[in-house]
Amino acid sequence: MNLSDLRPPAGSRHKVKRVGRGPGSGHGKTAARGEKGQRSRSGYKGKRGFEGGQMPLIRRVPKRGFVNIFRKEFAIVNLDRLNELEGSEFTPQALLESRVIRKLQAGLKILGDGEIGRAITVHAHKFTASAKEKIEAAGGKAVVIEAAAAAKD
Repeated sequence: MNLSDLRPPAGSRHKVKRVGRGPGSGHGKTAARGEKGQRSRSGYKGKRGFEGGQMPLIRRVPKRGFVNIFRKEFAIVNLDRLNELEGSEFTPQALLESRVIRKLQAGLKILGDGEIGRAITVHAHKFTASAKEKIEAAGGKAVVIEAAAAAKD
C-alpha cells in the first residue's frame, strides 16, 4: 500500500457548490440568495444572536440577583484535612505541592471544621475565627500572610 493509493471513503466528499456562475449551474443569477432582502445584499454580516427582529434569547431569559465581578475566590482547607497531613508547618505552596489544593486563586483560607490534635503552624491569607481559636488552643500558630499589595505610586 502506498500513500498514493489512499482515497477517502465513498460518499464522504462532496463537490463544492459554485454559486453565481451562470444559469446552467442551477445557482446563477441570484446565487441561491433569493430575490430581495437583507441577506441577499452584498456585505451582509449577521449580528451574533440576531433572530430576525424577534426578541433575542439572551433578552428573553430572565436575569436575577447580583453578580459581583470583583468577588475573590479563596482556596479553602478545613482543619481536619490539616490534621491528616504529616508535618507541623503548612504554607500555601506546600499545600499546592501535596495536592491538598489545586489552585491558589485569590489566596488560602483555613476553615474551622474538625479538630486539630497537635501544635501546627499554618501560614494562610485568611482564617475563620473558629479555625484560629482551635489552632491556638492546640498550641500552634495561625500566621496571616499579607496579600501582595500592588502599590500604585
